Amino acid sequence: MSTLLSAQSVSYETPFGPLLTEVSFTLKKGDRVGLIGHNGSGKSTFLNLLNGNLSPTSGSVTRAGHCLLATIEQHLPEALKSSPLLEAIIERLPESQRLSESWRAERLLATLEFAPSSWSQAVSTLSGGQHTRLMLARALILEPDLLLLDEPGNHLDLPTLLWLGDFLQQWNGSFILVSHDAVLLDSLTNSTWILRDKTLHYFGLSCSEARAALAHRDKTDAERHNAEQREIDRVEKSANRLAIWGKVYDNEGLARKAKQMEKQVDRMKDDQTQLATANAWRLQLLGERLDADRVLALTELDVSPAKEAAPLFSLQNLQIKSGDRIAIMGRNGCGKSSMLRLLWRSIGDGEQGVNWHPRAQVGYYDQSLHQLRDDDSLSEALSAFAPLTEEQRKRALIGAGFPYVRHQQRVGVLSGGERSRLLFVGLTLAKYSLLLLDEPTNHLDMEGKEELAETLRAFTGAVLLVSHDRALIENSCNRFWLVHENRLEEWHQLEPVYGLLSGKTTVQGVTSCEPGYQASHLIKADAPMSNEDLLLARLCELEQRLESELMRKAKHQKPALQQQIRLDIERVMQQLGIE
Repeated sequence: MSTLLSAQSVSYETPFGPLLTEVSFTLKKGDRVGLIGHNGSGKSTFLNLLNGNLSPTSGSVTRAGHCLLATIEQHLPEALKSSPLLEAIIERLPESQRLSESWRAERLLATLEFAPSSWSQAVSTLSGGQHTRLMLARALILEPDLLLLDEPGNHLDLPTLLWLGDFLQQWNGSFILVSHDAVLLDSLTNSTWILRDKTLHYFGLSCSEARAALAHRDKTDAERHNAEQREIDRVEKSANRLAIWGKVYDNEGLARKAKQMEKQVDRMKDDQTQLATANAWRLQLLGERLDADRVLALTELDVSPAKEAAPLFSLQNLQIKSGDRIAIMGRNGCGKSSMLRLLWRSIGDGEQGVNWHPRAQVGYYDQSLHQLRDDDSLSEALSAFAPLTEEQRKRALIGAGFPYVRHQQRVGVLSGGERSRLLFVGLTLAKYSLLLLDEPTNHLDMEGKEELAETLRAFTGAVLLVSHDRALIENSCNRFWLVHENRLEEWHQLEPVYGLLSGKTTVQGVTSCEPGYQASHLIKADAPMSNEDLLLARLCELEQRLESELMRKAKHQKPALQQQIRLDIERVMQQLGIE
């Protein structure tokens, strides 16, 4: 296959030292590369070196003459926000082609599921998911051979993330995709580059396989390093012994032999296997299990973004107990974060329909990170979480990678990633009976996400988690709440939820349940489920949902929803042959 891009001995220096050292690679047509690495390892800088926005300190990046490269922008140019959607795409073309090639922009918009009625819509009015599709269209209009994507999944809701995966799966070009989403990378890439310790490690494997291969290499390197160290220690001791004997017995031969062995030790140390830099901080959340049937009970609750605003969704009769790890799922803007904020505010102010256990201790991770006050020092910020001495706070900060000289630094000057880490440090210092976590992975790298999933699995309290990260949800949660059609309902399987969010679920695939309804009452979990079984389960669920809807107070009833449920009941009955 023809080469699209290559790099030879590329190094890049920053004011704080080298970021990349002697990086070389060749990227060929058909390569679909996942680029991963710790936060701060230089992934975004690396992409900027490839697209020419930055110049390497030494070495060279060479693009083939026939290779057209395009970068998916992280943010739209400010000047485009008042432009119509169609013009924002045509603007990427050379001026001489904008009129004759406008049909390509229209075709792209249709492919990316923009209705023709939205083409004249101002860019500033688009949702977050639509922004991502627009930025993709602005790159694809150039018909590139190679796409560079820098964390395109950041802040996307799950439906848009599922759509992005499907789109890239079908796109026939090459790309380099920076992401911390292992599920997305495994489904899309055929090779993985891991940026670590200022260099690049190459694997012709999927993300998960490449990480496993690197972990195996690290283990082998550690064993080799230890064996080499034992030999260095043996030779060093022998050299010291010979040097002493040479002095004691005034033996020049022994002294000369000792110097030779000391030089041998120096050579052995220079050639010793290098080990990867370890991550010093470990995320560990400690929980308190309440011996009670509930930590929190919710009854007939309407969730709004603000007290006077119209409700975004409603829920009925849900309980949370110790050991529950609940994922709240749904599209952006449906009210998931509003629900967590409402629960957090209710602890002090009270809220009708929210009933806390009297001994409940609640921790909150706010995705905006605003619960940390900008004017506090790093040390002062931790005092709000637990009654610790200054020495204990100092040790916690140093253990999390904040050196002592920074402890009086103000929270307001921290980067988003540092602020997130400081908030997690605070949460690890207290014992909570319930954690409210709102998009906690936005600033976490892949290892951080895995640590979070692992510590949530072992958490003895309860967890309410808002996240679009499929791996985190699947690996840590045991209950699933979906906000859909202005209602929050519990589901017992994830696949139908994914299907519903991506618009692919059929009636037969739906297995949701109202509060108090258990799918196992109808069909055993391990029983083979026929199409008729699924339809019967769906019919029972719909009838119970309609009954529950009709029992609500008149002001909370939704006639349009009730009519839709009745129509769904009729369809299922027809499929079952029931007149």
